[in-house]
Amino acid sequence: MRLNQSEKFEIIQLVEKSEIGVNATLKEFGIHKSTFYQWYNAYLEHGYDGLANKPCVRKQYWNQIPDEEKQGIVELALEYPDRSPREVACLFTDIHKRFVSESSVYRILKEKGLLTTPAFTMLSASDEYKNKTVRVNEMWQTDFTYSLKSQDGAGIT
Repeated sequence: MRLNQSEKFEIIQLVEKSEIGVNATLKEFGIHKSTFYQWYNAYLEHGYDGLANKPCVRKQYWNQIPDEEKQGIVELALEYPDRSPREVACLFTDIHKRFVSESSVYRILKEKGLLTTPAFTMLSASDEYKNKTVRVNEMWQTDFTYSLKSQDGAGIT
């Protein structure tokens, strides 16, 4: 629950005028002591304006690709539309002397809708072998594990 400026000010006034003490008053309101003292210090330093809610600051992570580099990757992909994300990543590294992984380039291009699906032929399994076997040992690769057993049923070690 986030309180607005006037509610914080009202709680500060109630705590200052309370006869039962700070801890007991804050316990009744369900407000942690450290939270109250943050508000109180801001109120003492900046007055009523210090109690205003501050907008959340978006953190930039240490390994996040800056927007300028993302734009450079997109421009490079648009300049060379026939290149795969792997090739665009290598090209970007060669030109700008900054390493960007292939998966990062893929995610950036996917986010912008610049990925093209490669033309490929769909393969499917057939119902029968094309070259049918005549003898038992003609498909020795598949049944090799079964032929390792000796006559008495013990496996060869």
